[in-house]
Amino acid sequence: MEKSTYYNPADLAKFGNITEWQAEMGNKFFAYYGEVFKEGALTEREKALIALAVAHAVQCPYCIDAYTTDSLQKGADEAQMMEAVHVAAAIKGGAVLVHGVQMMNKAKEVSM
Repeated sequence: MEKSTYYNPADLAKFGNITEWQAEMGNKFFAYYGEVFKEGALTEREKALIALAVAHAVQCPYCIDAYTTDSLQKGADEAQMMEAVHVAAAIKGGAVLVHGVQMMNKAKEVSM
């Protein structure tokens, strides 16, 4: 029995269809997207690993699937991919914790 989820993995292949309802902006997005992932100051492998980390930080299952595959195809190994995920976790956790300073400032302000 196939497990059903809110996110249908088959929908990833339909991503290009977003141009159907707004061709001009959709085409501009895909042109930009394609340029972003070309080799530049960063290699395509490095960009795939960054995308994989960001995919985890924003919790996009479609992106996780896409950039797991892309990272492997671009030559990344499992240890590099997991390290990228840990970088995302550290940044996301740090972002939560640094906002604790805001809470501490507010608490001190209210307590005075």
